[in-house]
Amino acid sequence: MTKKKEYDWYDVRDFGVEGKGWTDTECYFDRLPARAKTLLPEHLWNLSRSATGMSVRFETDAPCIDARWTLRSSPLNPPNFPRTAYSGLDLYIQDEGTWKWAGATTEFDSEHAEDNFINEIPAVPHTCHVNLPLRNPVDALSIGVPKGCSFTPIAPRTQAPIVYYGTSIVHGAFASRPGMAHAAILARWLDRPMINLGFSGSAKMEIEIATLLAELSPSLFIIDPLPNMDAALVDERAELFLRTLRDAHPTVPMVTVEDRTNTNAWIRPQLMAGHEAKRKVWRKLIQKLLDEGHDLYPLQADGLFGDDHEASPDSSHPTDLGCMRMAEKMYPVLKQACHP
Repeated sequence: MTKKKEYDWYDVRDFGVEGKGWTDTECYFDRLPARAKTLLPEHLWNLSRSATGMSVRFETDAPCIDARWTLRSSPLNPPNFPRTAYSGLDLYIQDEGTWKWAGATTEFDSEHAEDNFINEIPAVPHTCHVNLPLRNPVDALSIGVPKGCSFTPIAPRTQAPIVYYGTSIVHGAFASRPGMAHAAILARWLDRPMINLGFSGSAKMEIEIATLLAELSPSLFIIDPLPNMDAALVDERAELFLRTLRDAHPTVPMVTVEDRTNTNAWIRPQLMAGHEAKRKVWRKLIQKLLDEGHDLYPLQADGLFGDDHEASPDSSHPTDLGCMRMAEKMYPVLKQACHP
């Protein structure tokens, strides 16, 4: 790696990250405002400290690009969750109007991390996009380029964002790197800012979360909590949650996503029965809201993980294959829902 003294370092907090919904956060890279700490259960608040979905853009003519970042947790990844996704970053570079993956941080072994994205690229201006870690909370991040190279920050877009609320799947488990989470794929394909509010194991349509989401000014809501809920909880909470968002944003379209089918549910009758029970309650509610004239785009579970049972390491969370299949299934519906 090039010696630090030969690099200029640029703190991303000086020019801003995209994918952040609130400015009044306890720490810069938190996803919820500081006041949420007293409103939410401790485990849910702790999950909100991840920088999931946040990214930064810049232009540089550097032939190599590095990153230096500080993480809050020393365990850099749990089983099944790749280190680069859980605690690392990845880089996309624009080529003829298309974002193409260019590199990722893979060689770091502590919460005080420094690594190289890519070397030996043409020393001409490139537009770059760096995705932040999916799960390990971030305290600081700087981008490094060799001294003498240009570096021009690109401010976060002011376009109304997509707000995506969901479970650990939305939170990024078990993508190989941040840009392969299906929410990140969709944000690239749609070319729109996205606020990722995935909460691992804890997306249960709490009214406090609905009230917080209602404070935002999105172009589209994606509501995807069913993998964390059973039929009784859907019946108890879903209508109030959705109506709270609808009352605050009567004209904002909303994509409502059913729970993906666990990949081994075909041989687990009780698990399949649980899928069917919660979907029955959910579909009844969605139809009720549609009949009232609400701007909803229901997305059913069929095909979210494909139909060959190969898209998950634990039957619940997608591999990169599963993430891509989810993005491919969701994209046409989101494209339709994203009114001009």
